[in-house]
Amino acid sequence: MTEQDKAEQVVTALRSAQAAAPDAALQMLNGLMGLVRSPSDAQPLETEEARSSAFMSICEVGKALHRGQPTEALWPAAVSASERWLRLAR
Repeated sequence: MTEQDKAEQVVTALRSAQAAAPDAALQMLNGLMGLVRSPSDAQPLETEEARSSAFMSICEVGKALHRGQPTEALWPAAVSASERWLRLAR
């Protein structure tokens, strides 16, 4: 799976998770961790940094969901970071 494929799947799943109930959203985010955590071979540093930023943003949303805290302000950052990763992976 290419870096672009991973980023596309993450962006699509994030948009779905954002509209889902908190428990379902948390399960979706947990399913993304393998895609976001494992880099593909020989990516430019900027792409790796974007992937890392997406990972951290998704983790923040996941932590808030797990704790029952508000996530409205966190979703846009996670989606934006993931979209940036996708742009750079193309």
